[in-house]
Amino acid sequence: MEHITLLLGIVIVTALVFDFTNGFHDTANAMATTISTGALKPKVAVAMSAVLNLVGAFLSVEVANTISKGLVDETGIRPEVIFAALVGAILWNLVTWLVGLPSSSSHALMGGLVGATIASAGTGAVHGDVLVGKVLLPAVAAPIVAGLAAMVATRLSYKLSGDAETKATKKGYRAGQIASAGLVSLAHGTNDAQKTMGIITLALVAGGAVAPDSDPPVWVILSAGLAIALGTYLGGWRIIRTMGRGLTDLQPQQGFAAQTSAATVILASSHIGFSLSTTHSVSGSVMGAGLGRKGGVVRWSTATRMAVAWVLTLPAAAVVGALAEWVTGFGAWGTALVAVFLVASSFAIWRRSRREVIDHNNVNDVEPAGVVTQAIAAVTPPPAGTVADGLTATIPAPAEPTVNPSAQSRVA
Repeated sequence: MEHITLLLGIVIVTALVFDFTNGFHDTANAMATTISTGALKPKVAVAMSAVLNLVGAFLSVEVANTISKGLVDETGIRPEVIFAALVGAILWNLVTWLVGLPSSSSHALMGGLVGATIASAGTGAVHGDVLVGKVLLPAVAAPIVAGLAAMVATRLSYKLSGDAETKATKKGYRAGQIASAGLVSLAHGTNDAQKTMGIITLALVAGGAVAPDSDPPVWVILSAGLAIALGTYLGGWRIIRTMGRGLTDLQPQQGFAAQTSAATVILASSHIGFSLSTTHSVSGSVMGAGLGRKGGVVRWSTATRMAVAWVLTLPAAAVVGALAEWVTGFGAWGTALVAVFLVASSFAIWRRSRREVIDHNNVNDVEPAGVVTQAIAAVTPPPAGTVADGLTATIPAPAEPTVNPSAQSRVA
């Protein structure tokens, strides 16, 4: 850790703050369905996820190398550029957390880095082939592949279990869901913690602390793993509610299918170095599991809001990162101004979140259904014993017969 200047130290701390926000922003990816189906209590679920995120951080460095060596030209990057990129990523994470939207922390980081790099060194410093091949294409493919896999797995699960609704069957699926949720947590640590490792390594290269093309040092891997684990333990309850109850209503069979499908996609992408969004993968698998059950309905109003956030993530973070980089170009006072803006904005978002507190006590409350969802639910007959889309059909009681007063008097 020699040759760490004050500016480089600030960049490293800011990167770990981003990693922390990534943890509580993405807790829902691993544990939302497990919590919503009752397989684990909320606090137990986030504690388990935190431990496995830490373990996962030590399993690979392929994604970290994609960011530190592949996405941008590291020889033309200054520490201020990375600081500006992190500002864009952190603010986008906090804004989407406030409104309960499971957007991609990974794409927020990528967008901030691309925007700040272009503002500093021009478009030539961004490796477009890596951006398209290892970031954008997986962003489109991941939710589709995970969704289709979850849909098939859900239908297979119901076919194998038939009409069995015994306690043993439900207990078995919940045990499987806990195991698959643990696998997603491990995969999340393997994939997402590496992104912070990559950004810190890039900062170290830019600051001259390590040689170009270096792998992340051990202390970087450890600190990134601890930061994401701590954020995961605190729990991003707003996004957990959206992912677990806002998209569809899941039964244990569906939760197991969704988690297993998402974990498979994430681990495969991590192995080949794709900087995949775990949010996209898990969201796609949850929707696929919802559609895989007969009578299941996806809340398309919520899904549409999520899709809009996904599309906006890269450009929004890029714009903020570019603006932050422009301000840091005025020197030390510019960097200080950006830091003050980041702290003030983060505090304001936190204060706003206190107006409606969502925590482990009310995380399973159901959001109101949208117009599209209600229309679909109205024409989709739910299977026996289930309620589609969280909407309860009320059958009016038979009206009491009324008697005309004049007729009554004639009878008398």
